[in-house]
Amino acid sequence: MATVRLLTDEDLSPEANAVFADIRATRKSDFINNFWRALAHDPVTLKRTWESVKEVMGPGVLEPKVKEMIYIAVSIAHACPYCIHSHTANARAKGMSEEEYREVVAIVGMASETNRLVTALGVPIDEEYEVR
Repeated sequence: MATVRLLTDEDLSPEANAVFADIRATRKSDFINNFWRALAHDPVTLKRTWESVKEVMGPGVLEPKVKEMIYIAVSIAHACPYCIHSHTANARAKGMSEEEYREVVAIVGMASETNRLVTALGVPIDEEYEVR
């Protein structure tokens, strides 16, 4: 359940409306998801967050599908159901197979387990892994 009312297009301030227009243009879609509709209460945070997401998730060295798969992994690690669902849908739209999704989930599970074991045991970093 949302802690704020999700704003409709009619509820938007001019500043939030401009960000929504950029989201639509960038994504080539009229759909604005609930995350942005919740953030629209604070146009400054909405704009700052959108600009950062647009830059980080935009063209770069990593393929778009890989970026979405990384986002899924971080979202699982941070226990964010909304982000898990939205970025899984995005990754599937960018070509992620069910086998790739299962592998990402397995990696996250394994990394979570071994991270906790290393932390609990206080294992020192091997000298070979240090940046020189």
